[in-house]
Amino acid sequence: MKLCELAPECIRAIHPYQPGKPISELVRELGLEKYGVIKLASNENPLGTSPLAIEAMTNALQEIARYPDGSGFELKNALSKHYGVNVDQIVLGNGSNDVLELAARIFLKPGASAVYSQHAFAIYPLLAQALGAHGIAVPARLYGHDLVAMLNAITPETRIVFIANPNNPTGTLCDADDLLRFLERISPDVLVILDEAYDEYLPEANKANSISWLRKFSNLLITRTFSKAYGLAGIRVGFALAHPDLADLMNRIRQPFNVNSIGLVGALAALQDTEFVKRSYTLNRAGMLQITNGLRQLGVEYIPSYGNFISFRVRGDATNTIKTYQSLLEQGVIVRPLGVYDMPHHLRVTIGLESENEKFLHALEQVLKTSL
Repeated sequence: MKLCELAPECIRAIHPYQPGKPISELVRELGLEKYGVIKLASNENPLGTSPLAIEAMTNALQEIARYPDGSGFELKNALSKHYGVNVDQIVLGNGSNDVLELAARIFLKPGASAVYSQHAFAIYPLLAQALGAHGIAVPARLYGHDLVAMLNAITPETRIVFIANPNNPTGTLCDADDLLRFLERISPDVLVILDEAYDEYLPEANKANSISWLRKFSNLLITRTFSKAYGLAGIRVGFALAHPDLADLMNRIRQPFNVNSIGLVGALAALQDTEFVKRSYTLNRAGMLQITNGLRQLGVEYIPSYGNFISFRVRGDATNTIKTYQSLLEQGVIVRPLGVYDMPHHLRVTIGLESENEKFLHALEQVLKTSL
């Protein structure tokens, strides 16, 4: 189609982001029973959703003929109190990916560059490419961010540095003091986006006091999401915290109703359900121990993780990794291959319920036995 050939080359060259395989797709492909399949591919909350959020969203269905509150007044006020920031520092999004894109659209353009780590979240290079900017992937250090190397990779054309903390898919964590030194050394003309989608899964001792840094660094933007520990992945609500001037720019270009009415009330209720978040954290800690112990018993190498997932290395070459992935699918276990993250020998598994973790470990054991 000649019309499509007129689209910018940077758009036509994009390889779309591939999400984790849905259960329904696997059932169709292999003819498996739906209830015999577990999905441990997309870092979703195995506890489901906060009961308070479900009740609030159910009640809100009566009003879906009306447009949502485009300003997100109630949710933004609740976030303001929860995090100790001003309302004018908050930008709501259709998931945290939405606010990441808003920031990228403001600062990235042909001739500009964005810096991110090797093995970091796949959305960062996609955003740079879609906007015609140059993406600079800095080699990882032990699968994590090498902040010194990232600082040295910045050029006069760099407008954004992306840092995922904890990082997806490796689960690695930057030290808080190292992050602070990074912010102190970087030019104030470069935006630092600190993607903290998995912050709720961190022990208090490992958390950076990043929100307090907003008072000192006007070039810092922090993103969070309700998709993980809050269990609202299906309704897509995320938010950014930033300097009021930056938040104002982002709000100028965001869609007027980018967060739907069900998402607004669900996120508001979920934010108040601290007990559910505590349960999610506790379950994840226990599940992480269960899976890492199991991987060690199987002699499988893995990357220590601070998220709600863990990436493990498959023996043999990259072809064997895909064979292992397919074999797990045939046993009704969906995990995530990481070839797109420059990790062709790794698979990522989400921490599930105890029974789901057990099924995964049993299935992996069967695969390893047949591959010996």
